[in-house]
Amino acid sequence: MAAEGSASTACTGSSLLQPVSHITNLPLDQVNFVVCQLCALVSAFWFRLFLHPSRTSPFIRHVVATLLGLYFALFCFGWYALHFLVQSGLTYGIMILTGVEHMHKYCLLVALSYLSLCQITRVYVFDYGMYSADFTGPMMVITQKITSVAFEIHDGMARKEEHLTPGQKILAIRRMPSLLEYFSYNCNFMGILAGPTSSYNDYIAFIEGDPCRHRDQEADRKSGGKLRQSEPSPNTEVVRKVATSFFCLLVFLSVCKVFPVERNIDDDFIANTPLYAQVVYLYLSMLTTRPKYYFVWTLADAINNAAGFGFNGYHDDGSPRWDLISNLRILNIETATSFKVFLDNWNIQTAHWLKRVCYERCPYHPTAATFILSAMWHGAYPGYYLTFLTGIVVTLAARAVRHNVRPYFLQSPSHKMVYDVITWGATQIAICYTVIPFVLLSVGPSIKFYRSWYFSLHIGCILLAVALPVKSRHNRKHLIQDPAQHPLQGTDSNSSRKDKTT
Repeated sequence: MAAEGSASTACTGSSLLQPVSHITNLPLDQVNFVVCQLCALVSAFWFRLFLHPSRTSPFIRHVVATLLGLYFALFCFGWYALHFLVQSGLTYGIMILTGVEHMHKYCLLVALSYLSLCQITRVYVFDYGMYSADFTGPMMVITQKITSVAFEIHDGMARKEEHLTPGQKILAIRRMPSLLEYFSYNCNFMGILAGPTSSYNDYIAFIEGDPCRHRDQEADRKSGGKLRQSEPSPNTEVVRKVATSFFCLLVFLSVCKVFPVERNIDDDFIANTPLYAQVVYLYLSMLTTRPKYYFVWTLADAINNAAGFGFNGYHDDGSPRWDLISNLRILNIETATSFKVFLDNWNIQTAHWLKRVCYERCPYHPTAATFILSAMWHGAYPGYYLTFLTGIVVTLAARAVRHNVRPYFLQSPSHKMVYDVITWGATQIAICYTVIPFVLLSVGPSIKFYRSWYFSLHIGCILLAVALPVKSRHNRKHLIQDPAQHPLQGTDSNSSRKDKTT
């Protein structure tokens, strides 16, 4: 009976696909999510081909994108999808009533508070521990969009031009969005279920059929005034990303139960397994949790590309780039040789959001503030906070080691290779050690795991961060200048040159 009750509360959306759920032995909410994303992919092709901006007005494109998005949300989440409208409508009212001077602060407070209230209610009232598709997932993306718009309106309408960074000048919004534009940006069918977040100017330029409009001046300067080629087709890139996403899904379904994360805190496993075997198992168990994120984010990227959104200029060989709003780079993640490189390539759009909203604007302890904001945004599970608090210490230690140790290994290629191998292993273990509370969710199991490791990485990272000198952020500012970037990458390329956090 308990199992039946759990299953009945696992999904508040449509039960039309219940037979598919029984056949595949997957939760109904996950089946609904995958089917809606596949429908969104088909709709995206139709949207690009039959509602092309050359023959369809922006008004129609906004209306269709919004209505399709709300339908998919209702199918997946039922009446809980109303929270998307309430959160968006509430913050739009704040933008209109409070004025541009302080609207960004109020919108951040209200949007994050509303999201946190929904997360706390879902976790502690309804289904604690249900690590599945839920209505607060889309709200996390909508919260990013709401706060991004508020800060960009503040930059464009309340701050002087000379006080803005080059990136803020490109993203600044010079007029208040209409209600339709605002809801279309927040709730369009391409990103309502899994994102990714994009800038408002990029989205509006896509809807109006001129994706390079607000970046033209920078693009022309860096390309020597060359004329752009005709609009490229995303079909090849979409096929590649869809194939990649379903390969990741197949890998996840095949191996996720072979290496359960919970075994890391099993008493018999801890007592009878040698330390080296525990380290290897930790790596394998956490490695098998990542393909589900690869699946969701790569498919979401493909949906946007299929609609014509995400074009980011051309490679040096003339081939089109479709990574403007990509959320991850799988190969770079799996071969990362530093904590920073891993973070630079994981959940990229969230990292950009944290950088623009918090890291660049926080005058004191920006790294700690950004990790705390990230923890609050992720949800109410205590394990999230343990992960991000641990991440602060690991980030500071990794930065100290890189500044002080790496230069000694750059004298020859062989030394550099040795350094890369060692740092790859250290980075992967540090990531697994940091992220395991994020998967275990609760304090008790997380502390049990850390106790079985004698809090070794915590202690080691604190000692490294204290013992090794690192230049202050103020003294490093001249090293973070924005170099010549790709014409259409705008502000996001320089994020890899900052000590950003995620």
